Amino acid sequence: MTITKDFVKITAKASEEVMKLVAAENSSGIGLRLAVKGGGCSGLSYDLQFTPQEDGDTVISHEGFSVFMDAKSMIYLKGMQLDFQDGLQGKGFVFVNPNATSTCGCGESFSIT
Repeated sequence: MTITKDFVKITAKASEEVMKLVAAENSSGIGLRLAVKGGGCSGLSYDLQFTPQEDGDTVISHEGFSVFMDAKSMIYLKGMQLDFQDGLQGKGFVFVNPNATSTCGCGESFSIT
């Protein structure tokens, strides 16, 4: 299966923030790991880390960095958008997932029915 950067959309603002954070890690070969784990108030939670590529990862190249995803997480992340907001309501990454049937108030966990 061919995976393009449209599999997971990353806004320009989020992309800019990711590149800053990857540079701050000062470690070659790391990228943005997007994953889904069990837990959170809605049943599933997003996991965002800066790690090296692991065996079995799907790699998506974005401008200036790579995105790593494991096969299980890809089921839940297809079509998701990662944004970054910096304002009075708070600062951080925001996940917009069309697959989620409900999300918690913090926006970091979701469920699919």
